[in-house]
Amino acid sequence: MAMTRYEPYGLLNQLQREVNRLFNGDVLAPSEQEVAFAGDWVPPADVAEEAERFLIKMDVPGVNPAEIEITMENGVLSVKGSREAETKEAGEGYRRVERVRGAFLRRFALPDTAEPEKISAKTQNGVLEIVIPKGDKAKPRRISVSG
Repeated sequence: MAMTRYEPYGLLNQLQREVNRLFNGDVLAPSEQEVAFAGDWVPPADVAEEAERFLIKMDVPGVNPAEIEITMENGVLSVKGSREAETKEAGEGYRRVERVRGAFLRRFALPDTAEPEKISAKTQNGVLEIVIPKGDKAKPRRISVSG
């Protein structure tokens, strides 16, 4: 018998989001949550802004660092990867399975001050740390009108 995680409100929450999109006229547009994350599971993340950088820490235990793909496009940082199922020995019986397996995708919208070419990432003890340095802010300037 396969044991699965019991999430009684998962489908109800999804239905509510879809109905809200329908009545808001956003039938073709993805919801804000769908842009933020997608996949079989959602790794929890902490996002911090410091004086010189943005820092994202994500819990990704059991994910091979070589299988994590991080991209930055149009001000959106995407983190994609997967945690594979463990092979089971014959005769092994599980009473409960709570650790989610499969693919994940998280997206983070970053301000214009983020420098995409200087982003770095590392993992340690199952925590992915992404450092996004800040660049100079665009300074306002007065434009003279000739006439």
